[in-house]
Amino acid sequence: MTLRSRLLLAIAYPLFVAIVALAVPLTLNLHDRVEAEVREQASAQASLLAASVPALDSADVQRLVRDEAARTRGRVIVVDARGRVIADSSGAAARGTDFSGRPEIAAALRGQRVQDERRSSTLGTELLATAVPVLDAGQPDGAVRLTQDMRAVADATRRATTGIGAVSGVVLLVGLLLAALLAGQIARPTRRLQTAARQLATGDLDARAPVEGAAEQQQVALAFNDMAVRLGRLLEAQRSFVADASHQLRTPLTGLRLRLEELRRADPRTAAEDADAALAEVDRLSRTVDELLVLSQAGERDAPSEDLALHETLAETIDRWNARARAQGSELVLDDATDVPAVVRVPAADLARALDVLVENALLYGGPGVRVTLRSSAGRVEVLDDGPGPAPGEEEAVFERFRRGAVGRAGGARTPGTGLGLPIARELARRWGGDARLERRTASGGARATLELPLP
Repeated sequence: MTLRSRLLLAIAYPLFVAIVALAVPLTLNLHDRVEAEVREQASAQASLLAASVPALDSADVQRLVRDEAARTRGRVIVVDARGRVIADSSGAAARGTDFSGRPEIAAALRGQRVQDERRSSTLGTELLATAVPVLDAGQPDGAVRLTQDMRAVADATRRATTGIGAVSGVVLLVGLLLAALLAGQIARPTRRLQTAARQLATGDLDARAPVEGAAEQQQVALAFNDMAVRLGRLLEAQRSFVADASHQLRTPLTGLRLRLEELRRADPRTAAEDADAALAEVDRLSRTVDELLVLSQAGERDAPSEDLALHETLAETIDRWNARARAQGSELVLDDATDVPAVVRVPAADLARALDVLVENALLYGGPGVRVTLRSSAGRVEVLDDGPGPAPGEEEAVFERFRRGAVGRAGGARTPGTGLGLPIARELARRWGGDARLERRTASGGARATLELPLP
């Protein structure tokens, strides 16, 4: 059974029960109320007629009886104190006919008010007989009997019941139509989510589920779309990793093979030099693989975030790179103005790696004797150097994989690198919701590398 059918059934069942629970008591109550009103009306009309008879002559009594019979849709008989007919609205009983043997008339002649339902054998139907005494000086001096066919009451009740049934049917039908629309609206986001999931399963990485429906369904659609984006990003990263690895690993592998072949044929006196060169190729290959693996994660966070004080983190970075800087005659400086409680929320290992990339680039491409300054502020870290800086127009190009700037290309082997450092720094920053940028400080040179970081 589909979700729409289940929802329709879930709505239709209580609706049907509610209609039945209301319609059945209403019908029974209506029947009782109609019958009570008929009885009450008959008793009132008979009493009114009995009160009017003593003041009228026989002709007026006959006319009054006919009018009352037409108004109540029944038969009216007036008898004297002996039970003999004075007037009959139907004309079936002649004047003077003895009705004293009728139970209701006999009771009325004794001063009792009688109302009873009995079956008429002559008419073959149920009759409501109402008899009241005609009083003279407080004593019974005759009686008035009003008989009504209960089929009229049954017909009225039946018509009312039919009306209630028709209204109930219309309400049920309208309720089912509204339930079908509501069930369709509720099930539609699920069907569209299913369609998007099938498209994604067939390889359509651009498939997205519409964010619609109830709040829970919208959350599911958002989660699905987020999953689709991450899946697409991961697959694209894997494709890039395979393409980059197949292209970029050939060179160090070829170099390593050549070094090993030379080492095999080499003079023992030069074997150590060839072995060192081979080890350098192995290190280069290992570093390239590590960097490609970092980029292949494509925004997937593999470590929990924590609150880090930037000033302390920058001080630790300087401690790590001081020896390297002094070895090439360069200087690492922590801007004193940054000694403020600037705190960010990122994984410590990721921030350290990104800072290492920026500091290494500044030392490597700034050249010997470069001055590198680290500065922090709220949600931002800057690494500034007074080296040549990036060439105009390549500020974004250097963030492409294996793309080295003009300074690196000009330096050749003297400035080793894979061209993956800055892409890794940007990738790490974007994992946290930040970013990385590189720009020239002035027209004459210098570089400013910026990390934008999320606040706690």
